[in-house]
Amino acid sequence: MIKWLPLSAAIAAITAVGIALGLGLPLLSIVLSNSGASATMIGLNSAMAGVASLAIAPFSTRIAQRYGVADVMLVATMIAAVSMVAFYATSQYWAWFLLRITFHGAITLLFILSEFWINAAAPPTRRGFILGIYATILSLGFAVGPWLFSVMGSSGILPFLVGALIIIVSAVPIFLARGQSPVISRAPSRSFAKFLFLVPTATAAVFVFGAVESGGFAMFPIFAIRLGYGEADGALLLTMIGLGNMLLQIPIGLVSDRVSDRRTLLFLCAIIGLVGCALMPLVSANWWLLAAVLFVWGAVVAGLYTVGLAHLGSRLRDADLASANAAFVFCYALGMLVGPQTIGAAMDVVGANGFPLALSLFFVFYVVVTIWRFAYRPAR
Repeated sequence: MIKWLPLSAAIAAITAVGIALGLGLPLLSIVLSNSGASATMIGLNSAMAGVASLAIAPFSTRIAQRYGVADVMLVATMIAAVSMVAFYATSQYWAWFLLRITFHGAITLLFILSEFWINAAAPPTRRGFILGIYATILSLGFAVGPWLFSVMGSSGILPFLVGALIIIVSAVPIFLARGQSPVISRAPSRSFAKFLFLVPTATAAVFVFGAVESGGFAMFPIFAIRLGYGEADGALLLTMIGLGNMLLQIPIGLVSDRVSDRRTLLFLCAIIGLVGCALMPLVSANWWLLAAVLFVWGAVVAGLYTVGLAHLGSRLRDADLASANAAFVFCYALGMLVGPQTIGAAMDVVGANGFPLALSLFFVFYVVVTIWRFAYRPAR
């Protein structure tokens, strides 16, 4: 039986994560761009999100074990909300490096613990379906965030206040369900580093997804501007990626519950992601065609996250699952660190087309990983 109250707490947390990142990444990039920062410098600042996540992820299981999953998540919401407002309060470029660390460190804890909570609460036979709902809500957040940005713009305190308020509201269901949060009663069976490679098809998938998602959301507004689109049109194109993410995750999750080897779906998602990157320069002059490509591309690429997480959850339990989720988000954070910087540097060197070129490299990497795993470890 599906227990919806604890699942709602995890879903609320990931909603806050999605909207905060969907609004915050393009908002902060545009504010920096308007202040005269180069694409490389914007990418460097955005990459601090990955640094923060890499720093906190290895310790998340121990923190949750000591203080409790729900209590840690509640504190994290407050830190993230305060940091969101603090971005507006200071205009110093270098101060934003510290704020990126506090903001994304808190967001990472929400990310890891909400994933652990939902994986622990999901019935094994419905895991793909439940994670599809979870990923859909996350994608909805990534769609709503850019839409809010397109409506409010980058001027004034309003977008920062709205982002902080959404994060605070997400704490309500976490508080209500805190009595049903999972308890981590023992230490993991192996070191954190070993979890990074225990299920490589899953961790590599989320690495690529993290690089494409964070790098894409952070640098797409700059890409759109260099194509000749205005700030609002660029934000709406970004929303199309989020809408695509949102609409297909439940069907993908349902399919993943029925296939014998989830790695086949992961491989297919990577191939479609690669094709989408090749199409972007060809249709970039037409807003509607580009929007259609981004919609389909975003829908399928998000499957790397959904199916990768379901694949991970089917292999592990209890404290090992918590540490594996931390490793999963660690690899996501590593992607967040590499993605914006790689894409920003490629755009400075190649121009606008450096955006899809850099993205395609990540998909090629994952195609190689999955082929290697198919050859090395056949389906069992």
